[in-house]
Formats: sequence, structure tokens, C-alpha cells
Amino acid sequence: MALIAPSMLAADFLNLGKDVDVVNKYADIFHLDIMDGTLVPNISYGFPVVEAMAKKAEKPMDAHLMIVHPEKYVERFAKVGVSYLSFHLEAADRDGLDPKEIIALIRSNGVKAGIAVNPDYPLEKLLPYVPEVDFILIMSVFAGFGGQKFIEGTYERVKAVKAEADRLGVKIDIEVDGGVSPANAAALKQCGATMLVAGSAVFKSDNPREVIELMK
Repeated sequence: MALIAPSMLAADFLNLGKDVDVVNKYADIFHLDIMDGTLVPNISYGFPVVEAMAKKAEKPMDAHLMIVHPEKYVERFAKVGVSYLSFHLEAADRDGLDPKEIIALIRSNGVKAGIAVNPDYPLEKLLPYVPEVDFILIMSVFAGFGGQKFIEGTYERVKAVKAEADRLGVKIDIEVDGGVSPANAAALKQCGATMLVAGSAVFKSDNPREVIELMK
């Protein structure tokens, strides 16, 4: 059974407490999409909103940093109380940063370290990091926008990460984010996904509890 991580980007921000309760009661993880308008086209929300959710969150928080220079904010996210923290390899490539140093920084703050990549990021550049991280986040849409259609090539990318982890004998979580719903959750789990991020499918539905249970 995969862990279900509703994306709070799709929550009702005028009634955020209500949607926090949905995750607390029925899901497994809070997924926090942090966008800076530079690495990705949009800006989402920052520490005031994350801190507000943290006060009421009873499930672990998973911060997905779609930002340049993620290393600058690792310590602060750790202090807020996130349990999982991922950054984009694209961000490291952009500014000539060593991903292994960022991974070490995240872990030194007591947080599980993850790497995220867009659908067009070469697998041959991603797979060497499989033994270095606690989880890998495979984007099944392009980072920066909610509500996009799921990219079918995601299945093969998840299989490739799972195969490499098995080959090396390492245990990592494989997270999938973007266009995830009850329609593709089972297939993603069969490919090796262990954490499923769903925003619109959960919070735009008439019955978020039912959607979460179907995905589980």
C-alpha cells in the first residue's frame, strides 16, 4: 500500500484548516509545493503558510523545493518540522551545486533527503543518486503548475528507478507527483511507487476521503 500525500497547493486557502483536517484524518503525508518563480514559472507559498499548517499537522510534512539555491532554506524547513525534503537536480545543475552536499546538509538536520526531477530530465543523470538518497521524486507533470495531465512515460521512469534500487540492494521510497488519481494509482504502485502525491484529485473532489481510500 502506497502512502498518499495530498498536495496542499490544491487546498482551499480560505478554509485551509478544513483541508488540513482531511489529511490528518484520511491521508498519510502533507505534500508542500514550494515554488519561487525562478526555477519554475509560478510562486506558491512560503514559511508563514507552512508554519500555520505545521501547528495543526498530525502527519509528516514533505516539502518539495522547486526553487533555486535550496541549500539556503534546508535548516529553516527542518526547524518548521518537515520530515521529508526534496530539491530539484535541475536547480543544482543551474547553479553548479554539488547535489551530494545538499543531500548531506538535509540529513544533518535530521530530515529525509530526496531528489526531484522533471519528466524530461535524463535518467542516466538521475540514477547515480539512487544509493545517495532516502527517496526520489519523479515528476509526472512539469513542475510549476497544478492540474496538469499525467504523462504516461512516468511508468517507465518509475520502473527504472525501482530496478536500479533493486540492483544495488538499497531501499528507497519512490514518490510520484502530478496528475495522480485513482485512475493510475494502482499502476504506479505496480511499477514501484511508494508515495503518491495528489492535489486536484483529492481537494477538488466532492468526497476527498473516498478518493484517498481508492488510491490506497
